[in-house]
Amino acid sequence: MPTTFDTLKREQAFRNPSDKEFQTPSLQKVAAPHLESFNAMLEYGDDKHGLLEMAVADIGHKAVFDGKGKDGKLGNKLSFWIDKVMIQRPMLSDKETRSIERKIFPTECRERLITYRGKIQAHLSWRVNDGPVQTESRLLGLAPIMVKSNICHLQHLYPAQLIRHHEETEEMGGYFIVNGIEKIIRLLIIPRRNNVSALIRPSFSNRGPAYTQFGCAIRATRPDQTSQTNTVHYLTDGGVMLRFSWRKQEYMVPAMMVLKALIDTSDKEIFDALCMGDVENTFLTDRVELLLRGFKIYSLYTRDQCLAYLGDKFRVVMGFDDDFLDREVGEGLLRKIVLVHLIDRRDKFNLLVYMIRKLYALVSGACCADNPDSPQHQEILLGGHLYGMIFKEKLEDWLTTVKQHITLDVRKYFTRTLARVPSDVGQKLSYFLATGNLVSNTGLDLQQATGYTIVAEKLNFYRYLSHFRCVHRGSFFAELKTTTVRKLLPEAWGELERFVCPVHTPDGGPCGLLNHLSHTCKVINEPLDVSQIPALLASLGITQTVVHAIRGAEQVAVQLDGRIIGWCEPRLAERVAKTLRFWKVEGGKGVPLDLEIGLVPPSHGGQYPGLFLFSTAARMMRPVKYLANGKTDMVGPFEQVYLEIACMDDEVVPGVTTHQEFAPTNILSIIANMTPYSDFNQSPRNMYQCQMGKQTMGTPATAIRHRTDNKLYRIQTGQTPVVRPDLHNYYGMDGFPNGCNAIVAVISYTGYDMEDAMILNKSSHERGFGYGTVYKSEIIDLGEMKQQGEGILHHFGMGKDADKKWREKLDWDGMPFIGVTLKDGDPICAYVDDTTGRTHVKKYKNHEDGLVDEESLAIISQKSLGDTPPLFTCNDSGDQECQKVHIKLRITRSPIIGDKFSSRHGQKGVCSQKWPAVDMPFTESGMQPDVIINPHAFPSRMTIGMFVESLAGKAGALHGIAQDSAPFKFNEQFTAADYFGEQLIKAGYNYHGNEPMYSGITGEELQADIYIGVVYYQRLRHMVSDKYQVRTTGPVHNLTMQPVKVSTRRRIHSIRNLPSFISPSSAYYALGNAYGRKRAGGIRFGEMERDSLLAHGVSFLLQDRLMNCSDYSQCHVCRLCGSIVSTVSIAPTSLSTRRDIECRVCGTSKGIDLVAVPYVFRYLATELMSMGIKLTLGVKP
Repeated sequence: MPTTFDTLKREQAFRNPSDKEFQTPSLQKVAAPHLESFNAMLEYGDDKHGLLEMAVADIGHKAVFDGKGKDGKLGNKLSFWIDKVMIQRPMLSDKETRSIERKIFPTECRERLITYRGKIQAHLSWRVNDGPVQTESRLLGLAPIMVKSNICHLQHLYPAQLIRHHEETEEMGGYFIVNGIEKIIRLLIIPRRNNVSALIRPSFSNRGPAYTQFGCAIRATRPDQTSQTNTVHYLTDGGVMLRFSWRKQEYMVPAMMVLKALIDTSDKEIFDALCMGDVENTFLTDRVELLLRGFKIYSLYTRDQCLAYLGDKFRVVMGFDDDFLDREVGEGLLRKIVLVHLIDRRDKFNLLVYMIRKLYALVSGACCADNPDSPQHQEILLGGHLYGMIFKEKLEDWLTTVKQHITLDVRKYFTRTLARVPSDVGQKLSYFLATGNLVSNTGLDLQQATGYTIVAEKLNFYRYLSHFRCVHRGSFFAELKTTTVRKLLPEAWGELERFVCPVHTPDGGPCGLLNHLSHTCKVINEPLDVSQIPALLASLGITQTVVHAIRGAEQVAVQLDGRIIGWCEPRLAERVAKTLRFWKVEGGKGVPLDLEIGLVPPSHGGQYPGLFLFSTAARMMRPVKYLANGKTDMVGPFEQVYLEIACMDDEVVPGVTTHQEFAPTNILSIIANMTPYSDFNQSPRNMYQCQMGKQTMGTPATAIRHRTDNKLYRIQTGQTPVVRPDLHNYYGMDGFPNGCNAIVAVISYTGYDMEDAMILNKSSHERGFGYGTVYKSEIIDLGEMKQQGEGILHHFGMGKDADKKWREKLDWDGMPFIGVTLKDGDPICAYVDDTTGRTHVKKYKNHEDGLVDEESLAIISQKSLGDTPPLFTCNDSGDQECQKVHIKLRITRSPIIGDKFSSRHGQKGVCSQKWPAVDMPFTESGMQPDVIINPHAFPSRMTIGMFVESLAGKAGALHGIAQDSAPFKFNEQFTAADYFGEQLIKAGYNYHGNEPMYSGITGEELQADIYIGVVYYQRLRHMVSDKYQVRTTGPVHNLTMQPVKVSTRRRIHSIRNLPSFISPSSAYYALGNAYGRKRAGGIRFGEMERDSLLAHGVSFLLQDRLMNCSDYSQCHVCRLCGSIVSTVSIAPTSLSTRRDIECRVCGTSKGIDLVAVPYVFRYLATELMSMGIKLTLGVKP
């Protein structure tokens, strides 16, 4: 069981990086879903036709007419279309002529704070009438390029070459660089494509007066990965309507009209197709008969009539060319809207009939509704596919805009029109990546418009990895009040938990919505070759789709990617599924390994039966062992529900179990697998550790010198854990250490270790335990000072008028010296203003001292030609001097009292005291603990895994071995206590991990055996230096006169003497912009803090803090009526200059007193008065 540290191997790889292979190949697979989906835009499948090429072909032609025809004809026709679109690799602008090296690499984009992008070159073709085709190449802007994609310069580079380009040795790619910031298109869960789902939704009833809650929906996907959802609705009179959305508008069409428009058919054929010989089912036959009779009101009897009717109604909506006949418009509607994943009209007819039959079965109770929250009916929206969908829409929008701008004389002005039409498609793609907001005319068949991209934060390596494996349910579901979408379903064991990790999800708002893929789960990107599947199925006895030969009550449909290819009896379907699976695993008969074979057996009121085969992209798959031959089988979430898969060896039932897990840890994500002995812990603690592991001050990167992140955390004394799972080495976590091995004693030694507080050994602190550094970026952009259209008026540097004190910190070029310490108010850079000729400085504004670590100018990386000196330029053209500089400051963060630490079991606590080593307890061998924690941290949290880690770490340190901490390894017969206890005994220590310890103060032996061992501790990024706040006076809100605070909603804490029907906790007022620590905002002081001060008996201090120093004010109150809003000031008379205060209610100035009240109380009284509520005060002298 012990694993190895691989110290020498890692050191050798670090000192001598390879130029032929990666040290950790598994890391390259982490970002595979992102990279492969982006690569598919240019190369998809064996024919190498990319999705972008398919999208351009689907856009088709646009046409306009000059209206000069005779007899009312349209006149000359100009047709134009996009013939081809190419995305080039990132290169310098053609206007920049001074550089020999033309390539732009990702590091340069990070340091220059620009976007990593390449040119979009489009070939636009056009012709007039039937004349010759003319083609012109147009530049459509610059498209952001995914790092390490097939059009990135880093593709096929290995560690040695990556280091030469200032990248990580194990650079994974999979992200974009937009304005110097790394951005990721997050993976989203969407409905499974080309699969008919039966739904019961009360909202369906709101579609119209006769609509019910029953429906069947399918998300049909085109070859270019764009999709169109079709839904059939059941009406109260038995009718069926087809609903679809086009350009964010919903339309309803009778399903019978669509059936008749698809093929030349008769009512008899439609009746036979819907009933399939099941004439004894009167529920079905009655409704089919009503369906046919109800359609008679349209007086449409042939296919051409139905197509013409549809074309007439949807001509304006669809936007087809003016010369299209109504029939052609109708055909275009069916092609672009109805079941777009199918090409053949007969296939569309068969599937629409299948949908109606399933809808009737749902209404009758013959089958149940499908759960859209189950992974069985879900797939992943990949970043590259979404990028391509947006790309296609923007190209089509450009063509549409060109069509709208073309003048009447098409022969003369077409090229001039192209010049007038904005064509920067790349800028729209950059906006999407920078903001995550989808600006779309069609909505792209998605449910949300925001939240598509996230920043690939390199807080530490755990967090960075998690970004590529996280899967979000969608921002639409985050706003729902129901918790159904967040829950682990009863059927989740064997389904969800083996594709999506059940542990790795945040607590709080995103809980259950933001999940992470299990570490063996992969997302299919390449299309599979299933051309031989129909012939194989026919050889196995599958009946072809002939309506008259099918008995619907006795046979089930066989579908391949949403296309019905045959029918068979349920017993035959079972044999076919088993045979296909055997051929699939063996690799014969042309059945691909990633084919999903979902057999749904018949049941009474269960899921609608059938044999469903899926080979499309964006599906989740994972490996399991096929027990029939011991080989690897790839299974998906649809088929896994009906498979017998054993987790452990003792769960295998001969003749029943067909598959077995390779390892029980396969259900967990990469980060969840890093929690040692997680099966010993209470489940919420494992969830907390997944979060805290990503909040740890670790090692974010090895190329920190070349990074320009806004803030980076780094621990200087990172160590490899003694206790770690095999996957720790598999994913190369030792290259990015996240904490330190600490000697931890569980003892209540002083009063400073109460609750979750921990005592830190002062000597351990001085040796570097938990010592960290924060890197902060300061970006100075002189271009922000000039007005639009002005030239460059500011230049970095110092003039002759520069203050001598500035020269102590700044060099002649206006930049600070490397290594200089900057304090609050010190100059950080200098520039000269041409308008005045004077030197100005930008000052450092931070209460912490910062050391200048790096400086980088936002310039083009140039190798000068000949003897020409290099010119520092900041734009791609190379004709403008540098106006932007990035300065990296290093701030040391030694652990102080109040900083947070955590073990890998969700046991977090703050450092309460740094205890002198002479007063720390020690063992018989002279060992002193680095950390002391309180025993009360364990009983309620039930983190037994931390006890086991302490045992294992102690044994591992004594024997010099790394202990395997993978979960599900021990059981009742083979216990962790026995295994590690024996190791401790061999090393001469107590079997249970306890040791006698001696007081460091008195030297006497403590009257208890203390549990002491080695635990890997993490220092969290939550530090007092970032959060402490002090305020005397400062900005106040102009409405309440209270100190402003961080939140945009502020609780009013200083309300006194509220009416009995208003509680202090319910008094909220919405304020304007958020203020915080940086703007001298107020400190949160709630009801619990108030109660604690009252319990201490310091009510005068409470009054001073909450009123005198908060919103103290004086106002007049009438003793007679008790009102503070009825007192008014009376203007002085000619006989006296004194202004009297009078109560308008009582009509007298007698009984008016001046009292001190919080200003917000006066505001409350005014608000109550506006609602007609009188507030009366009892005033006593």
